Amino acid sequence: MDVNQAKQEHLLALKVMRLTKPTLFTNLPVTCEDRDLPGDLFGQLMREDPSTIKGAETLMLGEMLTLPQNFGNIFLGETFSSYISVHNDSNQVVKDILVKADLQTSSQRLNLSASNSAVGELKPESCIDDVIHHEVKEIGTHILVCAVSYTTQYGEKLYFRKFFKFQVLKPLDVKTKFYNAETDEVFLEAQIQNITTSPMFMEKVSLEPSMMYNVTELNMVSSGDLGESTFGKMSYLQPMDTRQYLYCLKPKPEYAEKAGIIKGVTVIGKLDIVWKTNLGERGRLQTSQLQRMAPGYGDIRLSLEMIPDTVNLEEPFDIICKITNCSERTMDLELEMCNTRSIHWCGVSGRQLGKLSPAAFLSLPLTLLSSVQGLQSISGLRLTDTFLKRTYEYDDIAQVCVVCPYTSNEC
Repeated sequence: MDVNQAKQEHLLALKVMRLTKPTLFTNLPVTCEDRDLPGDLFGQLMREDPSTIKGAETLMLGEMLTLPQNFGNIFLGETFSSYISVHNDSNQVVKDILVKADLQTSSQRLNLSASNSAVGELKPESCIDDVIHHEVKEIGTHILVCAVSYTTQYGEKLYFRKFFKFQVLKPLDVKTKFYNAETDEVFLEAQIQNITTSPMFMEKVSLEPSMMYNVTELNMVSSGDLGESTFGKMSYLQPMDTRQYLYCLKPKPEYAEKAGIIKGVTVIGKLDIVWKTNLGERGRLQTSQLQRMAPGYGDIRLSLEMIPDTVNLEEPFDIICKITNCSERTMDLELEMCNTRSIHWCGVSGRQLGKLSPAAFLSLPLTLLSSVQGLQSISGLRLTDTFLKRTYEYDDIAQVCVVCPYTSNEC
């Protein structure tokens, strides 16, 4: 074949169009007062304009819809839809037409064709139409590769393809923070920011916990029998606005009783975010598994199961301590109670608590009183493992508000 020969023209034409929702037509209303020189001219022109709303001509939004004028933006989590049409522009009957659509990303190549079988024949001025859909799960450069192969009436097999390149952008910026409570509870704060140029309707933001945790959503306010969202009835997120969601995670009973299991890096769960944009276009985004570094409690963990919020000055009150063996060995524990400037323990110090197996715990009721008014810190407990002669001291275990029963002064 002569290298200078002109490029062969194909009998079929390929057209690819992105399918998106239309937008509401907008116009710029121009008005003036009746005493001005134009008088009612502007108002008459707007009333005669077919794109305006009758009786509300000064509104920017009209009753008509505008078809997309360009490719537009594609965001992560949205569904990419495209219309593919192969038209026979010749006067010949074409046979064995095979249309294939692949989507090339930075990590994989996906086949989006609804059918991989060839069409027997295509008559002149006829076409083959197909609509493809794909939920976008990667950001960055995407290339839609459309390939067409066919056979002419003279038995010649021909092939051509076209490339359509587009970028997938990030719609949301998600940041998370973990807060550890004095108990085994963990609080997760999720900050979600809309980094697109259009408002979003946040349909759902939920946390799917891992197998170790139960989750409670803290984004509702009790209002009678029904709960009301803290963000109001219309859950819109304007461009560049940020919204904070809060969740409480508590270990399941079978894991909470085994304190040695929940330590180090643990998987909390993942966020599931669903939103809608222009005319109800839906998007969905799931984060990767959220991980948290569990706090280190050492060999022995001492926490409070029960403590009153307010106590009277110089009057004994009861607390219940929970002692958990977080080590991998059995301990023989001894408890010492040391008085501080404001906290005075009641009972015998230096008593034996007995042996405690790995991952086991015991509940210990104690009595104490405060000689100082105000917000006081409970301190002065000391545990000793008699096997290894190791001592563990616990200060600032919790705080309690001490009030005088004869005055109205509280902390």
